[in-house]
Order: sequence, then structure tokens, then C-alpha cells
Amino acid sequence: METKAPVLLNAVPPYGHVISSDKWRNSSLLQSLKGVKLIFENELGAADFHLPNKSRILYVSECDIIARNSYKRKLVRYRNSNSSSFQMLVLVENTRVSEQYFPAVQKFVAFDLGLTLLPISGQTEASQLLAQMVMKDNPFRRSSSSRLLDPLVLALVQQHFSSIGQLCNASPAELEPIVGHAAAQQIHNFFHKSSSSAAR
Repeated sequence: METKAPVLLNAVPPYGHVISSDKWRNSSLLQSLKGVKLIFENELGAADFHLPNKSRILYVSECDIIARNSYKRKLVRYRNSNSSSFQMLVLVENTRVSEQYFPAVQKFVAFDLGLTLLPISGQTEASQLLAQMVMKDNPFRRSSSSRLLDPLVLALVQQHFSSIGQLCNASPAELEPIVGHAAAQQIHNFFHKSSSSAAR
């Protein structure tokens, strides 16, 4: 008997590539993803995307939240499928329509399940974030020298910045009182490194 599914569940794409669940093939998220090569698979389990930095991503849409489209069961399956070598991220659409439900989703994802939640405004912003994470070092990844994924730090950042766009536009001075000097610099550099090097 062939064991294809477990291999794909732990697959790590090469640099510059994203393994995507086939259900995203014609989505605006992937159509607006620039500079990244896509590999489509049906056997990613509960994850929607695998990144070269050993991150798995699950996308929770505004429709999932409002329709209560069994997103909680999907999140639990996603958390339970974790291999210790992967960082698990959950992208959640936080829009005007879904904002009334967002605190409950945030509590369930971050506190009840212990997963990292990144609020986004939609698929375009998610596409930009994926491109940044694939082409640069990911500041949201845990490492021995980083506190960025400390649940308290993430909770504080999420309370102050309701979307990735707001976090991206935050200056180091705005971030520092929330996460400290080193983390503030690291987060700011993650979002602004290519624009500062292009100006030279």
C-alpha cells in the first residue's frame, strides 16, 4: 500500500515555492501572488498551504466565520495534524462583516488551541503576506533567540493591530512599547527590508 498522503502532509517546498491545496487553484489569493511558484496538491490534510520555511497555513474566510461553516472542527483537525517540525499559522479574515465574530475566533484559535493567528483583511492581503514569508525570513517563526511567538506577545500585537496591513505600516517606535526593541525591529525589517534596499 502506497503512503503518499503522509509524505505530502510533511512536504516542504523548495525556496520560492508554495505547496497549495488544489481547492485554491483559481482563487484571487493565488492569482495575485507574485514572484512565487505554485505546486498544487490534493493531499495536504487540513492545511491550505505549505511554505519553504516549514510553516503550514490554514485560511479561515469571512464566509467560514459568518456561516459557522464548521471552521472550529477544521481548526482542531489542523492543530492535531501538526508535526513538531512545522510552524502552524492561521490566517483569519477580519472584515467589517466578520468583526463582530472575530474576538471569539481569536480566543478559540490563540488561547484554546494555542495556534498563531494573523488577522488579514482579505485574499489580496493574504497573498502579499505569503509572498513576504516565502521570499524573506519569517519573523513569526519561533526560534531559540526570538520571543515573537510567545502567546502573550502575539496577543498584545493582535490587540493593537487589527490587520497585517496595520502591522506592516507600524513604525518601530509604535511597535517597541508593545513587543520590545528587538522584536519591533525584527517585525519592521520583515515588512520593509525590500523597500529600503530598493531605495539604495
